[in-house]
Amino acid sequence: MTASTDYTVDELMVAVLAARFDNDDQVCNGISSFLPVCAIQLARMTHAPDLVWIAGASGVDPVDVELTASTFEAPLWRDSVMYLEHYAEFWDYAASDRFLLKFCAGAAQIDAYGNTNNSVIGRYDRPKVRLPGTAGIGDMGSLGKSLIFWVTDHSPRTLVERVDFRSGIGYLDGGGERARLGLRGGPALVVTNLAVFDFEPGSQRMRLVSVHDGVSVADVLAATGFRPVVPPRVPRTPPPTVEQVRLVRERIDPRDFRKRGFPTRRVGSER
Repeated sequence: MTASTDYTVDELMVAVLAARFDNDDQVCNGISSFLPVCAIQLARMTHAPDLVWIAGASGVDPVDVELTASTFEAPLWRDSVMYLEHYAEFWDYAASDRFLLKFCAGAAQIDAYGNTNNSVIGRYDRPKVRLPGTAGIGDMGSLGKSLIFWVTDHSPRTLVERVDFRSGIGYLDGGGERARLGLRGGPALVVTNLAVFDFEPGSQRMRLVSVHDGVSVADVLAATGFRPVVPPRVPRTPPPTVEQVRLVRERIDPRDFRKRGFPTRRVGSER
């Protein structure tokens, strides 16, 4: 497979997210989740054709998917193999420890231990900003899922030492606190427009895995509101392949919904 030299950072993030999905996974997507939806589709079209997708938490294995301004609207899932009644059926699968073991989520704030905030900025009773609400983060953060976060605007405002409000729990204060409360799963990966992180097993603090092309470790540290674990050597994030970029642009998201939320740049073209 030929690596692309002409791709945008959103396409790079889609490829990184897609690589997390395996052929025997079942996944669903949340609201305004354009990057995860593109990644799910990319995985199904390449290395994971049997991946089961509950689109919009309603339609199982949709065909002729049309990406629109919402990732919860009927065009995404109206032509599906079967449908789940969201409140009566979907949450039985979500609560199971057999199904839907991976979940992609975004948040206004993510802290060093993978706790997320989509509720308020500032004090809860006197917020500076009232955010959309927890949606699925609160549930998925507590149900033993492997959590994969995406961030389109990597900055000290988004990646913070401590979230203003815990809408979804990650590793709490680290050091095994999540496990001591009897909670399985937890944050696994954070994919931003600058870098990729995982979580250091002992401290459970965010750890730098790779930086994207054109980005230095110093750039990442300057844009992060806490000191992540930084290994001695930080490699470059592998680029998407030529075929992956073609599929994303021509078949999965020709109307560029995935570009919402962050400025795009063609990494290869800026060399």
